[in-house]
Amino acid sequence: MGKLGVELFESYAIFRVWAPFAQDVAVIGDFSKWQPIPMTKDAETGVWQVKVDDVEAGHAYKYQIKGYDGVTRYLNDPRARALTDSDDGAGVISDGRFDWEGLEKVDMVPLDQQVLYEVHVGTFVRPDPATSGNFHTAISKLDYLRDLGVTTIELMPVTSMATSYGWGYAPSALYSVENNYGGSYGLKKFVREAHRRGLAVILDVVYNHFGPRAALWQFDGWSENNRGGIYFYNDERGDTPWGARPDYGRPEVRDFILDNVSMWLNEYHVDGFRLDSTIYMRNTAGRNNNPAHDIPDAWLLMMDIVNRAHKIKPDALVIAEDCAGNSQITNAQIYGGAGFDSQWDLGLPHVIRGALRIGNEPAGLQNLVNVQGQSFNGDWHQRIIFSDSHDTAANGNERIVAMAVPDTHSVGARRIAILCSAIALTTPGIPMLLAGSEFLQGEDFNEWNALDWGNASKFHGIVDAHRHLIALRKNLYGDTGGLMSGDIRVLMQDENCRVLMYQRGDERNQPVIVLINFSNYKWKNYTLPLPYGDWQIKFNSSWRGYSTDFSELELDRVNAGMQITLPPHLVLIMTKC
Repeated sequence: MGKLGVELFESYAIFRVWAPFAQDVAVIGDFSKWQPIPMTKDAETGVWQVKVDDVEAGHAYKYQIKGYDGVTRYLNDPRARALTDSDDGAGVISDGRFDWEGLEKVDMVPLDQQVLYEVHVGTFVRPDPATSGNFHTAISKLDYLRDLGVTTIELMPVTSMATSYGWGYAPSALYSVENNYGGSYGLKKFVREAHRRGLAVILDVVYNHFGPRAALWQFDGWSENNRGGIYFYNDERGDTPWGARPDYGRPEVRDFILDNVSMWLNEYHVDGFRLDSTIYMRNTAGRNNNPAHDIPDAWLLMMDIVNRAHKIKPDALVIAEDCAGNSQITNAQIYGGAGFDSQWDLGLPHVIRGALRIGNEPAGLQNLVNVQGQSFNGDWHQRIIFSDSHDTAANGNERIVAMAVPDTHSVGARRIAILCSAIALTTPGIPMLLAGSEFLQGEDFNEWNALDWGNASKFHGIVDAHRHLIALRKNLYGDTGGLMSGDIRVLMQDENCRVLMYQRGDERNQPVIVLINFSNYKWKNYTLPLPYGDWQIKFNSSWRGYSTDFSELELDRVNAGMQITLPPHLVLIMTKC
């Protein structure tokens, strides 16, 4: 039995679909003038198959399935590479041809130099207020991202989705790329053009639930307990807050997911993945250390996903969004871990808010200090850190700058934007920026508010500050190696003035000192408890080159015991002279 889906040859195609409980299955489409062509069932595998002549790329098709329950349904191929419409369209046959121009691969930078940039295609670059952004418009900003210094673009899900817009976390067709974004061709072109500029592309994928129900729900008419049928658990394990959970113990469903991983890597040449909500894959209640609700099959599947990705692309970056602080997610599989390269750490954005005394987070610096010193399995690469993400900037919250200052274009907002990113870029972990953070994008994150790219020009100094921070983080000037280490040591924690100073690295790897004034006050004659010797200021967030109305601290060097004036929301990054 060949591979499931459609295999297209020069003068014919073979259709295969898994529907083990169906009474009859036929394929209909443009090639048959939408008249049914009966398929034959392999009793052992439950796969129906037929060879059809005169099939061409671009032909639309569906399956006519008389189900176990006697009801005839007209359903899309679960492995269709394209759909005529995301809501109620038909599958489209693709020949997969695309000219990669030799750009299938990109040299992945080492983990200690990675800087991620999270993008929602639909709002990243919108051509007009009524039109969704797409891969073509997103390509127009790839030079900007390269020049900013990011290394990897993390795309929020791009599979076909209900109503053709949204965040992408309710996929209706796992193998098809959203038409409004530019479909299969558009994604391939985006990846190719990113690779041309040395940028990697990783893709958010959603395997914790499938939705909406119509796509795979009771696909061949069989189900138990009036639940989802062959693709889903048919008991309480099938319940999630967003849709039905796949049956990770059923071999055909595991293959459906693993083959999807292979498709993205082999056909689209993406450079890795972020798996959405792995905690809801591995536990029915979404809880950590909760054996009563654990799903062992999910843990085994997650291990297989990591192994499949690394087998196809050894340097693929595979990230879990688990958000439970479980070190086993990124621990090696020989120690019982799932083996992910890294995992999202939601702690940092919350403690930054607390340090700035915005929102409902506990105030003070200690929580920030505690989070900054965390790692998984003693390896700081295993944390993805950020001051904002699509999650923390939504769900009742706003982007951190909007929460801190009502006028997100004000002087105070500019200072805070730099401060928040500076923390993420100087804390041990792989840093990530949410698109627009570097040019004061306000409000909450949602699927309709486009990024205001006019601000990137209007506030080019703030963009420059981010570019400089990223360069320091990657040690491009050759003297900030401490930022590429896992070492962090607090030198001062002044809760009264809300000033924090910490050191990254030591004498062996170019120590770096970071000083941050979290308050909106100017502190005069402030004594810095610096280590012995002179320290050169490599980054000064109050520099008027970033904003002409900043109150600049005009210093190049500082030393132990020196008294200086700290402007509001100041960030200094210093290296040993």
